[in-house]
Amino acid sequence: QVQLVESGGGLVQAGGSLRLSCAASRSMFMINTMGWYRQAPGKQRELVATITLGGSTNSADSVKGRFTISRDNARNTVYLQMNNLKPEDTAVYYCKASTSGSAYWGQGTQVTVSS
Repeated sequence: QVQLVESGGGLVQAGGSLRLSCAASRSMFMINTMGWYRQAPGKQRELVATITLGGSTNSADSVKGRFTISRDNARNTVYLQMNNLKPEDTAVYYCKASTSGSAYWGQGTQVTVSS
């Protein structure tokens, strides 16, 4: 079992920045992949970015060049640095942890970008 607690969401103007954090209750060395997903009102949840235990990253085309995912294994925390935010980035952002055979989700944190 892995508990995930997200933080760092809020209201920001277009062009601004936010950094989301996701703290895991277990050692990151036991988690294969950490990821950030988002869900806007009336839309399906979509992948934002992922990072493996080895540090390999993947991100959606819509956020490439603006968002950066990173992980601090010593702090059991994964981050999402979001720069040059756009109104279309408005969504609830969820953290996900994938272990061998299981997946865990955080409760989500709201990000609102005003134009």
